Amino acid sequence: MRKPFILLIFLVTGPFLRAQVIGDLLEDESVLYAETKQVNQFFHRFNSEEDGKGNRIYKGDPAFRDSHLRKQALPMIFDRESSSLDKSIKNQFIKDVTNKNEPVFLDFHGGDWFAEVIIDVSFNGSIKEAHLYLKLQEEEVGSKWVITRVYFEPFARLFFKDPSAIDKFLHPMSHELDFMNLAKVFRKESQVEYYTYDNFVPDFLSIFIYEMKINNLKFNGVKKVNFHFFQVDGYYFKLEEFNRPGFNNGWLITQLKEVDQESKNRLIGTIYYEEN
Repeated sequence: MRKPFILLIFLVTGPFLRAQVIGDLLEDESVLYAETKQVNQFFHRFNSEEDGKGNRIYKGDPAFRDSHLRKQALPMIFDRESSSLDKSIKNQFIKDVTNKNEPVFLDFHGGDWFAEVIIDVSFNGSIKEAHLYLKLQEEEVGSKWVITRVYFEPFARLFFKDPSAIDKFLHPMSHELDFMNLAKVFRKESQVEYYTYDNFVPDFLSIFIYEMKINNLKFNGVKKVNFHFFQVDGYYFKLEEFNRPGFNNGWLITQLKEVDQESKNRLIGTIYYEEN
């Protein structure tokens, strides 16, 4: 008789215990507005794996990944001062990720998110701004951030900026002339890239590293960091950090868009400055 009695107590008190824990977390609304000081905290709070006081919520805790708690907390990780956030899209986004049947959680090691680090550099005697793009690369033990590409406006100005050169080409019989007509290719440096293969894209990262190696370009410091997320199917959001008075502070979502595969590819190209 003892085992059924214990089970009965658990079944009766379980739901009340859960309700009490969630109620305690939601009792003081200011807790939900607590600053998200670290990106890891953003992941934890998005997933309801940390409360507003910074305490981790682990599996087995009634509040762990709780749908009701997430619905209450998720609006607080958006930038309330952003004019680019559509309220209806935000509400639908929250509804989708907290769906009880198919909830969506962020995964730090799940890919489909990357960092954009805006830095100041000295280049040919001037201070310039460069955009570094980094992603997490998984290793046999742990992971690391790696630079995947660079956008640097002085480099971009050098390529494909001569409309008069669009129809430039080397005659298909050039080999019979021992390619002597290459002289015309290199006569005007602003047109050289128009003689390359279709879909050629300049590798700014290699140029950037080369310019550093010959001491033409020097790193001065980090200006700003953004994170771009595509982990939630059908959506894109941008994460930025704010240091300002009030509760709506720290790492917050500043942009949220609905995207299909085509618009996702187009948006990524825009973030990388590959599309105008």
